[in-house]
Amino acid sequence: MEYTFTQAEVQEIQKHVAKYPDRHSAIMPALWIAQEKFGWLSADAIKLVADTLDVPYARVYGVATFYTMYLKQDCPPNLIEVCTCFTCGECGGKERMAFLKDYLQTNEKGRSADGQFWIREAECLGACDTAPVGQISNRRFVHNLTDEKLRETIERLRRGEVLSFEAIPLNDQTPLG
Repeated sequence: MEYTFTQAEVQEIQKHVAKYPDRHSAIMPALWIAQEKFGWLSADAIKLVADTLDVPYARVYGVATFYTMYLKQDCPPNLIEVCTCFTCGECGGKERMAFLKDYLQTNEKGRSADGQFWIREAECLGACDTAPVGQISNRRFVHNLTDEKLRETIERLRRGEVLSFEAIPLNDQTPLG
């Protein structure tokens, strides 16, 4: 695979560089652009970001490996993270993880038997008031998680539906969709 940015992607990165007094501040958005393009951040993708920003590889690598939102391995198309920190853990987050492992028949690395899903525990997702909370592919939150909400979300993802924020209701009484 060739690791290059298009001219439009470079321009987008340069817009981020221009916002800050130090170009190192554009590392995070540049990594996000690379991850969106390549699906995950290989060593070559991280090097491309470093070269594009003209900053040391070690600095970019340090940012990429510090934050869990940056994927450092090739992964299935759907990542489901469930918060199991204190509040979510006490409100059912651990039970939701157990449900997902069983429902998706995951292996020891959290990958589903059909190769479409990867599940993992998340650190605090910042929505303790609607615990337990899940996050879908670094983008969509599911609040007040139940096994039924997870089942419906998984089936929608299997059908290839793109979930919007509105597609996943906040309260348990509102049906999905």
